[in-house]
Formats: sequence, C-alpha cells, structure tokens
Amino acid sequence: MSEVLEGRLLESVVRLIEIAATDLPSDVEDALVRAFSVEDNPSAKSFLKAMVDNVGIARSKRLPICQDTGIVMFYVTVGDKFPYTSLLPSILSRAVVEATRRVPLRPNTIDVFSGRNPGDNTGRYMPWVEWEFVEGLDTADVTVLLKGGGSEIIGRAKTLIPAEGIKGVIKYVIEAVYDAGPQPCPPIIVSVGIGPTVSIAMKLASKGLLRPIGVRHSNPDVAKLEETLLEAINSIGFGVHGMGGKVTALDVHVDYAARHPASLSVAVVINCWAARRASMRIYPDGRVEYITHPKYNMG
Repeated sequence: MSEVLEGRLLESVVRLIEIAATDLPSDVEDALVRAFSVEDNPSAKSFLKAMVDNVGIARSKRLPICQDTGIVMFYVTVGDKFPYTSLLPSILSRAVVEATRRVPLRPNTIDVFSGRNPGDNTGRYMPWVEWEFVEGLDTADVTVLLKGGGSEIIGRAKTLIPAEGIKGVIKYVIEAVYDAGPQPCPPIIVSVGIGPTVSIAMKLASKGLLRPIGVRHSNPDVAKLEETLLEAINSIGFGVHGMGGKVTALDVHVDYAARHPASLSVAVVINCWAARRASMRIYPDGRVEYITHPKYNMG
C-alpha cells in the first residue's frame, strides 16, 4: 500500500469515528421522535425534546452528542481477498489517537493497575477490535461503536438452569432492567445474548447493539421474544430519565447460539439513548463508502 492510500484510509477511519460521535444514526433519531409523539408525560416529553434538539445541534456544529464519548470499539468484517488486512490494526489504533485530538473525544482509557490515563483513548487491548473473516470477499466493513460508561455499569450475565427456559430468560432480563432503574439514561436499547456460556452470550449481546432499531431477528420465535420483552420493559414505567412515562426502551434485540445440555447462559447489555455507531466499507482500490451515513459519501 502506498503512503498516500494508507493516509487516505486513516483519514476515512478518523471521519468514521467523528460521524459516530457527532451524528446519531437516523434509526435512533427517528425512534426518539416517535417516542416524543406517543409520550404523554410532560416531563418525559420535555426531556425527549431536549434529546432531539441536542442531536440536531451536535450534527450541525460537529460536536460530540454526549460529554462521555465512550470506549472506542470496532467490529471489522474482512474478506479473505481484501488486500490491506494486515494494516488495519495499526490504522484503527492511529485513527483513535487522531480522532481523540480532533473531534475531540474525551480520554476514557485508564490502566486498571496504575490508574494512568494515556490521554488518547488507547491502552491495553484498546481500542477494542472484534474480527470476522468472510470467504470470497475483497472488501472490509468497519463499524465503530462508542460505548459510554453510564449504561455499561449495569450490564450483567448469568448461567441459568436449562429447565428455566425462555421464561427464565425473560425474568432475568426484566429484573436486570428493573434493577438498573434510570442509571443507563433511558430511553434505552436492550441487547440480550443467549447461549451455552456466559462469554458467548455476552459477545452476542454486545454485537446486538449494532443492529438498527426496529429491525427484528430473522427467526420468528426470537422476533416474538424481542416484542414481548419490549412491551414488558416499557410497562415498567420508568420513562425517560426515570421521569415516568410510556417509553423506557426504544428497542430490544436478542440473538442466540445453540446451548449446552447443562447450561442456558444469558447476558444483558444496555445502551443509553445515544447509540453512537457508524459503518463504512473499504474497497480494494482504497475507495470508502459510508454505509450508515451515506450523505458523507458526497464529500
């Protein structure tokens, strides 16, 4: 790869991070607008208006939507014919450093033992990168998720007895949301992973945050569970920022893996209303297409 092409890809990833931090995806913004239209609690409605206004201001002024710009997480799907795979780890890490300076992002990575903050959102295993390799493709899809700390502190996972079944899963998820209360800045997005181990369930739950609001699982049984959980969570009545009201969650996403005969693990990951994610596709000639925010392909 030439230095010019590498520099262009670096700039594209920096821009991807900036887009995620400053321009909420349309599916999330539309969900907030819908929540405003159905909410009848004046206090909750006022908060929703402030959120929608904040989204517009952040977009127009290219400023972060929230002061907590989160931990930078990448999800990368790479074709086995993509020519620049070996360079992506370095490009992603350098892009985070540059984006921290330019967007700016709040420095959020702290060493667990020394307490040192390097000031650039890097550190041991940071930025976090999840890799998936696909046979036959010559492109790479890169999604960045900025995961805030406030909604993360109430994430949880547990291995249930298989006899508890889906009813046990529903009970566990509802209890997790109820115990969280208004801490994760509702209206929230709840992502649930089910599988044979806690680690697999948590991985599925974390990735579920990338799915657009309103998109149901392809398995009808899972889609029905998502609707059941969404209705149950909104019936709790916490509402926006705990002010009470009809909308506590914007959506619920569920994914699953086949379980072990002796275990039924479930994980719950919650995102605040500011679901900051953006995706792009890199082609073999170095061309970049912004998938979640196509308007940026024009300039």
